[in-house]
Amino acid sequence: MSLKTGLTVAAGILAVDQLSKWWILERLRLPEIGRLPLLDLGGVGLDFTMVWNRGVTFGLLAGDAPWHRLVLALLALAVVGFLVRWLARADDRLLVISLGAVIGGAIGNVIDRLRFGAVVDFIDTWVGGWHWYVFNVADAAIVLGVVALMADALFRQKQTGKETA
Repeated sequence: MSLKTGLTVAAGILAVDQLSKWWILERLRLPEIGRLPLLDLGGVGLDFTMVWNRGVTFGLLAGDAPWHRLVLALLALAVVGFLVRWLARADDRLLVISLGAVIGGAIGNVIDRLRFGAVVDFIDTWVGGWHWYVFNVADAAIVLGVVALMADALFRQKQTGKETA
C-alpha cells in the first residue's frame, strides 16, 4: 500500500511538473520573452523568469560538457533508487507522501537534463531587490518533501514497544 501511494504521489508531481514546463516552453514561450511579471504586492512579488539550470540546487556543479548532464542524471537516478527502496519500507503516511514528492521531483528534473541538457526553471519570487533562486514545480516538491522528511525524523514519536499509561 505505501509503495503504491508513494508512486502515485510521484507520478502526480511528475505530471504537473512536466505539464508546467511544457506550458512555459511551448505555449508561453518564456525562453523568447525571458521574463514575465505576474504579481507585485508592494515589493513582494512573483515573476516567470527563464533560467536553464545546468547544475544542481542553486546552480552548483554547473557544466556544459555532454558527459556532465549524464553524470548528474545518473546520480539523481541512483538517489531515486535509494528513495524507492525506502518508500517500499515506509510505514507512515507523511513519510510515504514526502518520499513520493521527492521521487517525482527528482525524475522531473532528470527528464529535463536528458532532454535539454539543463533543468527548466521559471518561478521567480522576490522581496524588494532580493530574489530567491528561480525554481520549478519539481524543485518545490523536492524541497517540501525533504522538509517533511526532516520534520518526521525530528518530531515523530518513536515506537519503543512499551505501552504508556
